[in-house]
Amino acid sequence: MKYRMKYRATRPARNAVALALGASILLGSLSAYGSDASDLAKERVAQSDTSVEQARQTLGNSEHGTVELQQARDKLDAAKSALAKKDWKEAERAAAQAHLFAELAVAKSQSADARKSADEVLASLEILRQETERNTPTQR
Repeated sequence: MKYRMKYRATRPARNAVALALGASILLGSLSAYGSDASDLAKERVAQSDTSVEQARQTLGNSEHGTVELQQARDKLDAAKSALAKKDWKEAERAAAQAHLFAELAVAKSQSADARKSADEVLASLEILRQETERNTPTQR
């Protein structure tokens, strides 16, 4: 059971790391082929849009990380607005911030879930300890 809890807590983190790595590779290859600033900004905004959506799905109905998720959405909206104004640098900056806020939202949610699981385990151990003391004859 310990392994299952660990896997469940780290799976979204692995997905986020894989997404970030894939985004870095993609951005590097785009830069290497001399794509212009507008294409790069559009790609980063699209990747951030994906990050925010994945964070939203990961959080689900969780109350933890909602503030950061809203900040990610706000930054994504700012990035899209900058794209519309053809302000490529601002679009990239806001997209990067949106991505980071989305990652932070997921991390806060996972941290809260892990904390809750740990509290449940500690409560179970305390009950088990009390049962053991109740059923063990005292030595005098």
